[in-house]
Amino acid sequence: MADRDVMIGCAAGFARDRKDSAGPLIATLARHDGPRFLIYEMLAERTLALAQKERHHSSDRGYIAAFEEMLRPYLKACAEAGIRVIGNFGAANPHAAAQLVADWAAKLGLADLRIACVEGDDLLGRVGIDLLAASEMENSVLADRPDVLAINVYLGAEPITRALDMGADIVITGRVADPALALGPLRHAFGWAEDDWDRLAAGVLAGHLLECGPQVTGGYFADPGVKDVPGMDAIGYPLARVSPDGSFVVTKPGKTGGLVDLRCVKEQILYEIHDPAAYLTPDVVLDLSEVELSQIGADEVRVVHARGKPRPKQLKATVCIDGGLLVEAGISYAGYNAEARARLAIDTIRARMAFHAPHLRIRADIVGLVSVFGDTAGSALAARRAVDPYPDLRVMFAAEVGSAEEGRLMIEEVEALYVAGPAGGGGMRGQLTPRLKSTSCLLPRDLAEARVSLIGAKR
Repeated sequence: MADRDVMIGCAAGFARDRKDSAGPLIATLARHDGPRFLIYEMLAERTLALAQKERHHSSDRGYIAAFEEMLRPYLKACAEAGIRVIGNFGAANPHAAAQLVADWAAKLGLADLRIACVEGDDLLGRVGIDLLAASEMENSVLADRPDVLAINVYLGAEPITRALDMGADIVITGRVADPALALGPLRHAFGWAEDDWDRLAAGVLAGHLLECGPQVTGGYFADPGVKDVPGMDAIGYPLARVSPDGSFVVTKPGKTGGLVDLRCVKEQILYEIHDPAAYLTPDVVLDLSEVELSQIGADEVRVVHARGKPRPKQLKATVCIDGGLLVEAGISYAGYNAEARARLAIDTIRARMAFHAPHLRIRADIVGLVSVFGDTAGSALAARRAVDPYPDLRVMFAAEVGSAEEGRLMIEEVEALYVAGPAGGGGMRGQLTPRLKSTSCLLPRDLAEARVSLIGAKR
């Protein structure tokens, strides 16, 4: 059991984060005289659903392919510095990702590297549609009893702790709660009990601040002239220095851009939090209402007084179904009277598609006028007028289609605006994309059984 501070760095906040983020973190972690860990949080809900589809097509795929460029170049440095790595880049196939890391380790001469994979989050085939529909939290995606592509429950920190207790140098997971990537190594290092609610809550809070990478070091915080952040082109990814009592300091590597101050840490604490007094995780219910922050140095914020309550009786699961195809097409109009021409293009396409495919619900936005706050019916666009007499506008069309033929028809109709008018259209692009729909359910905890397997590098 560690009696020294534990340091954890986060090198990724999503699947395609920056590939060079780990270098400064590893250099800092290597100088720490206590236990040290590097985490990669790469698994959004849609990312996992796409990985499930990929695994259905090929049994040796289904992990996040981008993790190779983010981890492989740093694997030897981590091993030499005694930095243990935890990442959810295993996605739908942690075992395949673990085998891949074992191959890299063998080629790098790291024959003693131990790699663990955590499985058990995939409940497809084990849970019926009636139970899912009855436990749906948010909407009615499952009301018509569709075929389900993926069911993944959010596991907690326990299997990560177990893997580290077994001696793993690299722990690869699928769907775990994001903060569990940090809480797992903290429980391992400090020996925190599974019902030490306040310390577990502190570990969850540390993980919550780390999990989105450079958001907490100024990335998501930056707003020029309002909240200025220096060195955005070389922003440092976050570190947490955690004490045995659960208090911790958020910081970043020296000589990197970004900042860590009270403002950006407070913003990130509240990021994606519904109830600050009851943030539900598989391990503990986090109560933020008594949390205190203090600036203790340049780019160092101390966080104390996280409080915890017993963990929920149910686990959250993400359920994905096939959403058909999404067709998107765009064309630009600029200069004098561009808004009127853009609106005429919308009217023309709506009328043409109403004739050829009357069942389609087409969304049309004018980027530069109304897009982010638009709606499929077009009421927001109808109420908005441009101020600039010479605007630069992009008309974007989108629809959910039942077949590729319908999608290609809409793309062709938008392309025909080149000559069929209105005047001056240019830069047309169109694409068809497979679409997924997801929803969330609350399931009995005993449906999930986390499994940990440990392998060594191939000799």
